[in-house]
Amino acid sequence: MRIGTVTQAEIFEEARKPAYKLWIDFGDEIGTRKTSAQITDHYKPGKLVGIQVVAVVNFPPKQIANFMSECLVIGALGDNGVVLLGPNKTVKDGLRIM
Repeated sequence: MRIGTVTQAEIFEEARKPAYKLWIDFGDEIGTRKTSAQITDHYKPGKLVGIQVVAVVNFPPKQIANFMSECLVIGALGDNGVVLLGPNKTVKDGLRIM
């Protein structure tokens, strides 16, 4: 698991369930990875850009509709949807979660 910063977010119109397409920068070593995330209950695409998230970066890519998901963002699933996990202070993109 690594820390990355969301650089782009948009509605994933082709997804069966409401979701966003995210592009996340994990720094020089890993680069930018894409993912699909069902996080529409608490987030809007414009508010996601610039936040840091925790994501699994070593899963194999997975085709979701017409989009290749290359990582998996981590969140807590409650009664009202998913809340993303991230650092409480800004840290360097790509840092490992220990």
